[in-house]
Amino acid sequence: MGLTLLGGLLRLIPHPPNFAPVGAMSLFAGANLSGWQAYLVPLMLMMITDPLINSTGGCCTIGNFNPFSKGTFFIYGSFMISVWIGRHLRGTHSAGKIGAAAFLCAVQFFLISNFPVWLFSDLYPHTFSGLVACYVAALPFFSNTLISNLFYSAIFFGAHFWLNRRQLVRA
Repeated sequence: MGLTLLGGLLRLIPHPPNFAPVGAMSLFAGANLSGWQAYLVPLMLMMITDPLINSTGGCCTIGNFNPFSKGTFFIYGSFMISVWIGRHLRGTHSAGKIGAAAFLCAVQFFLISNFPVWLFSDLYPHTFSGLVACYVAALPFFSNTLISNLFYSAIFFGAHFWLNRRQLVRA
């Protein structure tokens, strides 16, 4: 619950586009929470904050304030994939493995979340070249997603490691 609240607060405060903790939080939840709880963290976070962000003119949908658009399934599904990737980090403290997983989460989020922009909107022709143009136009957002995933993963995994180590020293 605390992880979801922290993620919600961080998502609601002003930040650059795509610089939010949800991807890293999904990765962290997958690595550290059991079963369905790991998948519930990003789902609850998104389901609670999407309507709040959209009611204030946020940018989760194009042209309207419906927080649950045709692309929502893709975005939420992408975070479920990040949880699944995190499951493969269980028991590791390797910064390299965590960084690689955060990179992989950013790449799959970029590919999955931009696909419905091409598929469901009239912004790009529904051709292969239109799909490529959609991804090229979204490249500036990828850097924020990647930096955000690496930054928040370092914070979440680093704080978890530090707190666990501190408890072991006290015991």
